[in-house]
Amino acid sequence: MHSRRRFIKIGAASVGSLALRNFGLLPAMAQSAPGGYQALVCVFMYGGNDSNNMIIPESQYTAYQSIRGTNNLALPTTALTAPIADKSGNGYYFHGKMPLLAGLFGSGNLAVAANVGPLLKPVLKSQIGTPGYLPNNLFSHSDQQYEWQTSDSTELINPAYGWGGRAASLVQSLNSTNFPTLMSLSGNDLFGQGSTDQIELNPGGNLNLTGFDYTLKQARSAAMNNLLTTETGLSLVDDANGVMSQSISNAKALTTALTGITLNTNFTAASGSLGQQLKQVALIMKGNQTGAGLGMKRQIFFCSLGGFDTHTGELEAHNNLYPQLDAAISTFWAALAELGLQQNVVLFTESDFSRTMQPTTTDGSDHAWGSHHMVVGAQGSLIGQTVYNSFPTFQLNGPNDFDGRGRWLPTAAVDEYGAALCQWFGLTPPQIATVFPNLTTFTNAQKNPLNFFGLIT
Repeated sequence: MHSRRRFIKIGAASVGSLALRNFGLLPAMAQSAPGGYQALVCVFMYGGNDSNNMIIPESQYTAYQSIRGTNNLALPTTALTAPIADKSGNGYYFHGKMPLLAGLFGSGNLAVAANVGPLLKPVLKSQIGTPGYLPNNLFSHSDQQYEWQTSDSTELINPAYGWGGRAASLVQSLNSTNFPTLMSLSGNDLFGQGSTDQIELNPGGNLNLTGFDYTLKQARSAAMNNLLTTETGLSLVDDANGVMSQSISNAKALTTALTGITLNTNFTAASGSLGQQLKQVALIMKGNQTGAGLGMKRQIFFCSLGGFDTHTGELEAHNNLYPQLDAAISTFWAALAELGLQQNVVLFTESDFSRTMQPTTTDGSDHAWGSHHMVVGAQGSLIGQTVYNSFPTFQLNGPNDFDGRGRWLPTAAVDEYGAALCQWFGLTPPQIATVFPNLTTFTNAQKNPLNFFGLIT
C-alpha cells in the first residue's frame, strides 16, 4: 500500500534502517517572513490530552467545577494560573503547571484553537444517528490518531498519506537542495508520510550511517558507494539502492550542517524528552542558517510527548506532563528568539482527542472527541492572545454534548485547523485543496475555513 514511500531514518540506531513506502500569491503574512524561511512544528500529545483541564474559560468555571468536582477532577483556582484576558477581555485559566505558556498567551504569542476534531461534515447533536455524519471509530486511539494526522475521517483514502507529508511534497521545490522538507523527531509517524522523503532523527543520536554494519568512514564507505553504483537491472533493487544513496547524502549534509552548532538557550531537564526533540529542531534550524546549511526555505517538523491516556490518576499525570510541555515549548520559543526566527516559525499541538468532562471514579476521564489546542507564533504570524472557534457549553446533555458525559461535538474540523496553518506556510488555495480535499465541506457564507486564525482580512 505504501510502496511509493521512501523513509530515511537517522540517529542512534541507524540511517540505514529504511523502508520502501511508498491558491495565487502567498498570504501577506508568509510573504513578510524575514529571509523567506518558514517552518511548521507539530507537537503531538499521544494518548488523548484532557484539554478540559488545560485551559478553562473563566465564565464557565462554576459549571466546570460542578461537573468535574464529582470525583475530584476539578482543579481549584489555586491550582490554576490567574485568569488571563484575551484581546476581547474574556478571561481564561491555564493549568497551574503551565505558567510560561499562559504567559505566551498573555504576550500575544500563543493562540488557542478551541473544540477542534476530525469531522466528515459539520454535525449537530440531532444528526448523530444519521448515517454519514460521524468519522470512523470515534474514541479509538489508533483511529483518531490516524484522522488527526491524515485529516481523513473516512479512513478510505489510499494511500494514507499524512497531511504534513502532502504539504511537504508541495513545497519541496522551494528548497534549493533535495534534502527532505519533513523531519520526524518522534519515530515513524503517519503525519509525515507523503510522496517525498521523510527523515526520522533520534535527538542526540549519531548522525552516521550505521545500518547494515556500515559507517560513513574509509573502506566501508567506499564499499557501500561501490555497491550503490552497481546497476542490477532489477527495478526494486535499483530503487532500494537509490534510497540508500539518498540516505547517505542526507546524512552527510545534516552532519556537515550541524558540525560545531550549539545553542546558548538552555533546554533543562525539566523539559524532558520533548525538550530534547525541540532542541534538535532548533539546532537544525541554526545549522540551516550557516554557510554549510541545508538550503531549506520550508521545513516541517514532527515531535511528540506521550502519557496522556489518563483513565486513572489524571491529576498526577498532568502534574508530571504539563511542566514538560510548558518548559519545552517556552524554551523552544526562547531558542527561536536567539536564532531570529520567531516570525518564521509556528508551533502547534495535536492529540488523539480530548476526554470526557465527566470524570471516572478513579481520578481520570474517558475518551472523547473535540479538543482544544495551542498555536505558538509571533504577532504577524498569527493573531495571538485569541481563542479561535468557541468553547463548548459546559453542560452534560447540553447542545455540544455527544452522549451525556461531556464528549464535545467539534465545531471546527482538523481540515480547517491544518488548512489555516498551511495557508500561513505559503501553500496556494489549489495546493491546500489537494492537501485537504474535504475542506470545502466546511465552507459557507459565514465561514471561510482559511480564515481560522484571522490571517485573511
